[in-house]
Amino acid sequence: MTSNLPTRRLGALTASAQGLGCMGMSHAYGAADDGESIATIHRALDLGVTLLDTSDFYGQGHNEELIGRALTGARREQAVVATKFGFSNQLGEPTAIRGDAAYVRQACEASLRRLATDHIDLYYQHRVDPQVPIEETVGAMAELVQAGKVRHLGLSEAGAETIRRAHAVHPIAALQSEWSLWTRDLEAEIAPVCRELGVGLVPFSPLGRGFLTGRYTSVEGMEASDMRRTQPRFADGNLEQNLAIVDHLNTLAAEKGVTAGQLALAWVQHRGADVVPIPGTRRQKYLEENLAAVAVELSQQELAAIDAAAPAGKVAGTRYDEGSLRFVNG
Repeated sequence: MTSNLPTRRLGALTASAQGLGCMGMSHAYGAADDGESIATIHRALDLGVTLLDTSDFYGQGHNEELIGRALTGARREQAVVATKFGFSNQLGEPTAIRGDAAYVRQACEASLRRLATDHIDLYYQHRVDPQVPIEETVGAMAELVQAGKVRHLGLSEAGAETIRRAHAVHPIAALQSEWSLWTRDLEAEIAPVCRELGVGLVPFSPLGRGFLTGRYTSVEGMEASDMRRTQPRFADGNLEQNLAIVDHLNTLAAEKGVTAGQLALAWVQHRGADVVPIPGTRRQKYLEENLAAVAVELSQQELAAIDAAAPAGKVAGTRYDEGSLRFVNG
């Protein structure tokens, strides 16, 4: 593959049309190899990927440190580094959300140290703190922009009204939320508000946590620490129904001469010129497969066939357990 990736706009920020989600290099999907992960980050940069996505929560800071190590020297200038704050209890389950001004400042300083950089290109609130007005949180984030520590601001899994209120305090460049053929809850209200305000959209898990690639037909073989083992859509009963969707995608993909994952990713890429999905991988093989989806053209007929194969609302099971769903679209 050659480096000719187009760019897209996220508010006032320019990024590659597809980014790289780095979470799985440290968190949620079992053991990883730092050397392999860094090689994949370098390969992504060489292929024109600029947007690297992380969080202070992934691997309790390990993921930020990993990216800091990967971006030594001139590599830093090649990257648009996006990280997040908000899960304050780094040890254990992510149930303590903080968005108070003091915590925003504290979290940013810690992320800058781990990333070994003097600025964060895109700084997200990972989840909205229901106890703190969004005006306080974004006001503190805006002060970080004024101080030169942050370049652009983002929100993750925020609801439409929260986005409006946040944007009134300081321009929001991007909303990062789950969006794929099997998670479409932002389409009705949230995406239209983002477009009205000029907020870009950064879909995470655009491959349905890998499920839409067709590589997973059960949770057997996944490591004990793999979070998919506990997610409702991978549970018995739901899994079989969801596999039928992938079977339809496989058929369409074969007709197109691409993989099911590339077809699913191309569908997300076609959601608009303000959409930059961030499929995650720690392997160069899958990185290159994902990036090839950027060049896949889909006609209106093909898009309609994909929608028919994976209609909104047909997926069995919620995307998170009840505890985690409390913090979605807040």
